[in-house]
Amino acid sequence: MRKLALILLLLVSSTVDASDFNHDIAVSLIDRTTHQVFYDGAYVSIAYPNGDVPKNTGVCTDVIIRAYRGIGTDLQQLVHEDMSVNFALYPSKRLWGLHSTDKNIDHRRVPNLQTFFERQGKSLIISTHKADYAVGDIVTWMLPGNLPHIGMVIDQVNSVTGNPMIVHNIGSGPKIDDMIFDYKITGHYRFEPLKYNQ
Repeated sequence: MRKLALILLLLVSSTVDASDFNHDIAVSLIDRTTHQVFYDGAYVSIAYPNGDVPKNTGVCTDVIIRAYRGIGTDLQQLVHEDMSVNFALYPSKRLWGLHSTDKNIDHRRVPNLQTFFERQGKSLIISTHKADYAVGDIVTWMLPGNLPHIGMVIDQVNSVTGNPMIVHNIGSGPKIDDMIFDYKITGHYRFEPLKYNQ
């Protein structure tokens, strides 16, 4: 498995012609698929900043959090700082009845990440056109049972469908999948850390 991941990383490195962010996040996302992770969304007390749940557990949001952490960006801290000043703009009270921030879980909830990416990144068009989705784009969906889900576009395309491939964890660990149009898309974002825009 590690050998396959190395081959994929080399392929990405040798064919990339996008921005440094596109390259770096794609490499970080593909690396996530080499880790064995059991799907577990249990509440866990974690350190701050740069806190993480046990490395062998995680959910869809942890794929995104760990991919960004792999390029030196701590979404735990960024989400907490923005929520601390703008708590009323986040859905925590409406969805979970909360009245204050929680560094252990806020960044691990899809609706909070959606709000953060809308505020601090770019909210992009939601469409069924594959050309509208680029490497490094974040996509959110609503799964059956009203379960929010999140994943990211990498620099691979399915040769049969032409769809951009997604790295996500829908229950069996981080995977590369052709699933972008399998569920209702609820959000499409781009968040490039400041160091890529200087």
